[in-house]
Amino acid sequence: MKKFFTIIVLMAVAVITSTAANNSSAAAKKTLDKAAAKFNIKSGTTANFTVTGDKIKQSGTISIKKNMFHATTPNAIVWYNGKTQWTYVKKNEEVNVSNPNAAKQASMNPYTFLTLYKKGYDMELQKTASGDQVHLKAKNQKSGIKEAYILVDANSNIKEVKMRQSSGWVTITISNVKSSNLSDAIFTFNAKDYPKAEVIDLR
Repeated sequence: MKKFFTIIVLMAVAVITSTAANNSSAAAKKTLDKAAAKFNIKSGTTANFTVTGDKIKQSGTISIKKNMFHATTPNAIVWYNGKTQWTYVKKNEEVNVSNPNAAKQASMNPYTFLTLYKKGYDMELQKTASGDQVHLKAKNQKSGIKEAYILVDANSNIKEVKMRQSSGWVTITISNVKSSNLSDAIFTFNAKDYPKAEVIDLR
């Protein structure tokens, strides 16, 4: 009887733990859903950002519309039209052309997570003093972004994205978010604006 009672207790604990995990996952998704809905990505959003990581620290501005983005830092300018990315390196006047994967996109565009979290990740919600923190963990560890923490404030604004890639952890902090009506043209590199730039196709 004692053994039977122990089994029942263990089963109850397992059910409670599973329910709690499911509730946490549902709450985490709801938090990110609200953050995603907050931004009018169809017309455009602008923000300031700072990226820090191993031997990396840079700040700049970013414009986002749908799955496109345009970022400017003191060292470079990046255009991404949803497929092709152009990175203009100011120091040597080079433009590198590439088709970036999700990890490389997220390094410059924190709003990649507004769609990325919807598939391929387990998630849970953690309450912190700074707001709700959603922990994402890739179901496939071969994923370019293996793990991430997304901090969302009480107004459903994404304040920080911390992600683990194969090269280590990268943190993006975000501020001064504003809705804007952006033209699609600003997300594509225009060679006429940089006549002296050398274009290097890395695709």
